[in-house]
Amino acid sequence: MAQAKKPGTGKAGTTAASGITDKVREAGEKMRASGERIAGHGSDLGMKLLDQAEQNTREAFEAMRRAAKARDLSEVMHVQGEYLREQGSRSMAQAREVGEMIANFGRDAINRVTGRDENK
Repeated sequence: MAQAKKPGTGKAGTTAASGITDKVREAGEKMRASGERIAGHGSDLGMKLLDQAEQNTREAFEAMRRAAKARDLSEVMHVQGEYLREQGSRSMAQAREVGEMIANFGRDAINRVTGRDENK
């Protein structure tokens, strides 16, 4: 009398399990690669923030030098107003730049995990 096979113990069961294992392994590899790229992006973002802080500091010291050389209070007020206008514009541009970097990092990570990354 022939014994009944248990489900999943034949060739079809082995192939299905192997397919699932391969998909899990592939997903894990994609997540690892995405994590490595995110770490690289984090470093890029950190450097960008340092560059911006350095630029802002240079501009602030330049404004302080101009104010120190001013001949009267109205000139000091003019230097201060000019600095504040420029700093406001610079801050907006810097925030936009950082926001774009973060959005690009997010898109890159999602594309990498979903397999839509052109730069594999």
